[in-house]
Amino acid sequence: MPSTSIRETAYDPETRVLSVWFVASGKRYNYEAVPPETYAAFRRAFSKGRFFNAHIRDRFRYHRCATSERQDRGAAR
Repeated sequence: MPSTSIRETAYDPETRVLSVWFVASGKRYNYEAVPPETYAAFRRAFSKGRFFNAHIRDRFRYHRCATSERQDRGAAR
């Protein structure tokens, strides 16, 4: 199901970094040390925004990326 708050996600299993692009701001944030199981559950969630708020936001260290453009085309979505 498409999300009204999350435009796109990408996950790198080697570094365990989850990238999230938000609809409203267009900004990208990288969340560190996200377990593969959490990302898999996020992908399966009916409401991406609700899952993100309950299980990712404020639970993992993050930083806002300088650019909101997708630079890592090789990462899994």
